[in-house]
Amino acid sequence: MSDTVLVTGAFGLVGSATVRALAAEGRRVVATDLDTDANRAKAQALPPGVQARWADLTVPADAQRLIGDIAPEAIIHLAAVIPPPIYRNPALARKVNVDATKTLVDAAAAAPNPPRFVQASSNAVYGSRNPYRNPDPVTAETPPRPTELYGGHKLESEAYVRTSALDWVVLRLGGVMSTDLGAMPFSLDALYFESALPVDNRIHMVDVRDVATAFAAATVADAVGEILLIAGDDTHRMLQGDVGSSLAAARGLPGVLPPGRPGNPDSDDDWFITDWMDTTRAQEVLKFQHHSWPAMLDEIRTQTGWKRYPARLIAPLARAFVTRQGA
Repeated sequence: MSDTVLVTGAFGLVGSATVRALAAEGRRVVATDLDTDANRAKAQALPPGVQARWADLTVPADAQRLIGDIAPEAIIHLAAVIPPPIYRNPALARKVNVDATKTLVDAAAAAPNPPRFVQASSNAVYGSRNPYRNPDPVTAETPPRPTELYGGHKLESEAYVRTSALDWVVLRLGGVMSTDLGAMPFSLDALYFESALPVDNRIHMVDVRDVATAFAAATVADAVGEILLIAGDDTHRMLQGDVGSSLAAARGLPGVLPPGRPGNPDSDDDWFITDWMDTTRAQEVLKFQHHSWPAMLDEIRTQTGWKRYPARLIAPLARAFVTRQGA
């Protein structure tokens, strides 16, 4: 076994940050993802010493070759199809989210020196959460109740990892956010989606840099066989209606979102798949929470800079667009 960490889905939002975090720690890293023009362009910006390997993990031979060639000490499995693309092609999403995970686990378990397997999961496994009937944050012991495709895929993948012979750690992520304006482009579609969610739905955000720190730590931490909940400190415990409005204001678009609608306190199904999370154990073993929500907003304001001022001029037009969509 080498001392290499293999990161799948390495050119996505979380993957890119995780590769950077590992490289900054002096770890040997192999970054793998699909061979696309976009990913090859991103590979040009990899930290020195990080190797890129192209593989389609839905092809068993690719996964087996990757494990055989690299003999990793640990695998951080981030490759996934996430919402909203998951709903456009559910068959492909299942191949990536479930079948490819099983293939990678099997290839890792068959290695002469099986690696530690760190599986990325999501708070979506808990399904829609009515905060009026479920006042406490979710924990690792909260019974999963996925109510849509993504949560179902993640729970099924978790189960396969947990029943394998590998040393494993599962990280269930909250709402991942980046202060990098290029990494998370701002769009009117995003505003429309935001406006459709119950304003009193609870959501627990987290800086992608803290997520990356958690994944890097999980490859060596004394946490084998644990499910850990990854979200920010208490400043990241928010209501859905406050997230979009504060982000929009930080980019110079105050008031761009029309007033949203509250959820139905008498229904368990009319809510989004997010909630506040108990991160006590995860913080204890991974020590990953370093960026508060106010600090993130300050960074976004600074990065937006002078563009915030002309953005205010288009805010009324953007608000009118979102309102016309009838969310």
